[in-house]
Amino acid sequence: MDLRFFRKNGFEQFCINFVNEKLQQIFIELTLKAEQEEYVQEGIKWKPIEYFNNKIVCDLIENKLNPPGIMSVLDDVCATMHAKGEGADMTLLQKLQAAVGTHEHFNNWNSGFVIHHYAGKVSYDINGFCERNRDVLFNDLIELMQSSEYDFIRSLFPENLNTDKKSRPTTASSKIKRQANELVSTLMKCTPHYIRCIKPNETKRPKDWEESRAKHQVEYLGLRENIRVRRAGFAYRRIFPKFLQRYAILTAETWPHWRGAEQQGVLHLLQSVNMDSDQYQMGRCKVFIKNPESLFLLEEMRERKFDTFARTIQKAWRKYIARKKYEQMREDASDILYNFKERRSHSINRNFVGDYLGMEEKPELRQFLTKRERVDFADSVNKFDRRFKTIKRDLILTPKSIYLIGREKVKKGPEKGQIKEVLKRKLDIGSIRSVSLSTRQDDFFILHDTEYDSLLESTFKTEFLSLLCKRYEEQTKSKLSLSFSDRLEFHVKKEGWGGGGTRVVVFQRGQTDAVQIKPGGKTLSVSVGDGLPKTSKPTRKNMQQGHGGKTPKQHRGGHQNGAVPRSTPQPQRDTTYSLPMRQNPPPSEALAKLGSQKNRKGSRPAQNQSANLDFLNVPDQGMSGMQRKRSISQRPPPAPSSRTRPQPRPQGPRCRALYQYVGQDVDEISFDANEIFDLVKEDPSGWWRGRINGREGLFPGNYVEKI
Repeated sequence: MDLRFFRKNGFEQFCINFVNEKLQQIFIELTLKAEQEEYVQEGIKWKPIEYFNNKIVCDLIENKLNPPGIMSVLDDVCATMHAKGEGADMTLLQKLQAAVGTHEHFNNWNSGFVIHHYAGKVSYDINGFCERNRDVLFNDLIELMQSSEYDFIRSLFPENLNTDKKSRPTTASSKIKRQANELVSTLMKCTPHYIRCIKPNETKRPKDWEESRAKHQVEYLGLRENIRVRRAGFAYRRIFPKFLQRYAILTAETWPHWRGAEQQGVLHLLQSVNMDSDQYQMGRCKVFIKNPESLFLLEEMRERKFDTFARTIQKAWRKYIARKKYEQMREDASDILYNFKERRSHSINRNFVGDYLGMEEKPELRQFLTKRERVDFADSVNKFDRRFKTIKRDLILTPKSIYLIGREKVKKGPEKGQIKEVLKRKLDIGSIRSVSLSTRQDDFFILHDTEYDSLLESTFKTEFLSLLCKRYEEQTKSKLSLSFSDRLEFHVKKEGWGGGGTRVVVFQRGQTDAVQIKPGGKTLSVSVGDGLPKTSKPTRKNMQQGHGGKTPKQHRGGHQNGAVPRSTPQPQRDTTYSLPMRQNPPPSEALAKLGSQKNRKGSRPAQNQSANLDFLNVPDQGMSGMQRKRSISQRPPPAPSSRTRPQPRPQGPRCRALYQYVGQDVDEISFDANEIFDLVKEDPSGWWRGRINGREGLFPGNYVEKI
């Protein structure tokens, strides 16, 4: 509070301005004096900045001796003159003139004196100084207040009246001086932050700016010097151990402990973040950083490190939780078929992917779903019509519905002749009555609906059924009915006159794992060999191998592009590939090594044959030998070897890729969508053999169409 503009400044204004001087002294000590002294002590290159230290004004007011201050002279006059009448005030003025009259920040005048405060000159009226300074509070009044029933009132009067010592009563100025020094001692133990207020005018109106008044306040508050010190100084300083402790995480050399001198560790950290050398200085026991932006750089990189580690922990935890979740899903799916159906050895331990069609990149399929509808399962399946003809359909399972999407050629309109996706059927999960399966290791299942049934074949039937049972139970609060039999009946859709009726699927024991179907009238015969026992369950060993990848693969697991292996063709069952346990090279390297070994093995006999094969010739004996030599010598010379022979055109069926496929094993091939290549062998198991770019291998048959 600035009271120096009062028309008449008395003893009270004198005490208030004294307290303001003490607070300004703290500001100078902490922001200007102490900071510059710290630079000198630490050996930092520094150019001193001049500033006004108001300690001389504080000594003028509160000094006790040599020379005595204004308050000391005032107490002395009050003790000798008993603070009575105008004579005491005039005596005070005379003694002040004698004691501090030569002080550069003190002047006197007829009715008082002038003090040059840090904010400017203030004139004080001497009348009433001694009377207000005496301010005697009698003991009976103190006893009265100490007898109050309120603790707060009693705490305001801590005087001890039982002492026999009759000392001189304290004056108001001595109390103010003692309390101000206690306040300063308390504040010096803290780290204060300052908010400086500037009074822009005397009219108390907005948008009224008196530049001279504002400039004067900026000067006496010491803001200009403070800004100069801040600009030329360092915004951040920290002792070496604490700096290393906070930012050690930035480099591997400093984390968790730096081995070496602490100063060298701090320097290593600053150089690791490529901080310019003019942005910091190394003191004797502290590091000084100039601009806040450089400090923000360290803090940001520290936050990034913690963020990276947190994400790593989260990733490991989520991976663990997801692995447990999918293992539990696989266990639950296996429980559905346990003791009821034989299992395939290639699929019992595979991973569940869910979306094998890539629905996020298939807007032509998502158009049939509701907005933001979640996809639990999506795969390309085989659907059998009333005549048991196979038709490709996209089977999509959501929390509420089942979609069967096909493709048809547009017959009219601007898109005539184009192949477009068509929604063939949509089933509400709650409307499904039951699902029927055989007891063999086939992939057939029947969805029984209230209207008509659907006979489908899917390699991922176990995964589909587990998700369907879960969603069915969520909607209906009851379990889905599953029936297992080698003779299944289903109702077909009634279309036109004579449509509808029932069809029968009979499952028989076959000789191979490959499924063989034989339609006959209203009955479909399905033959398949024996699979794993009905009591088979996924093994924990194979689960871990599928995730860790440190042991050779015994079965092809689920692929990222959605292809999960079916049973391989019978002629290829004896062919196995194993990778070294130590190195685990990728399939491309294994193929390269395999090819190079074949070339080396095949090149040696060729060299030997070109060297000398005369021992294989027929012996030259008699007239027949002479005629043989004559015929050989008369043969025309062979054609030049530089002439290239035309490549024979590929013979046999070809196929076009419907989707992209990336081979996951050494005996598989990769191709892109719409790519055309040779079809070597078509196997009922679903894994066909093809040739592309001179390389032959396996691929899933539901990813291509024959041309």
